[in-house]
Amino acid sequence: MSKVNYDLTQIKAIAFDVDGVLSPSTIPLGHDGVPARMVNIKDGFALQLAVKRSYKIAIITGADSSAIITRYKALGINDIFTKCGQKLDVFKQWIIDNGVHQEHTAFVGDDLPDYESMEYAGLSVAPADAADEIKEIATYISPVNGGYGVARDILEEIMKAQDNWATSKKEKAFGW
Repeated sequence: MSKVNYDLTQIKAIAFDVDGVLSPSTIPLGHDGVPARMVNIKDGFALQLAVKRSYKIAIITGADSSAIITRYKALGINDIFTKCGQKLDVFKQWIIDNGVHQEHTAFVGDDLPDYESMEYAGLSVAPADAADEIKEIATYISPVNGGYGVARDILEEIMKAQDNWATSKKEKAFGW
């Protein structure tokens, strides 16, 4: 039984913010002033598996970073939107472009720039350390903080509900 109060068998498309979701809220600055984001390996495994299992995955972030593009392309994600001041417009267009119904989508965010997209998505997900306003509208609040396995948590729940999670019984389950 899922710990998420939503029909996860219907989710086909999941969009993620980066800072505060796929990386911790605290980001060290490099000597050149460019943020050096940390990523979670278990998130990476779940993301690449979701892509291989034909889920639609998007990265929608306000950040402007070639490292973000490089990281998530390496996991097989092609829909990477950076420098998004208005995430909702991008999220809506991504849903249309992928032919997915609104109620079959999820948005994972942690702060006010994610608010409208989370309200629009069928399933809204927040990390444990999200802003209070975000937690108030979230369908599901992950027990982990941003950057420490939020993507793994929700993707594992979705894929288990749809019998798509990696197990030793499934061919190619553990191949990256």
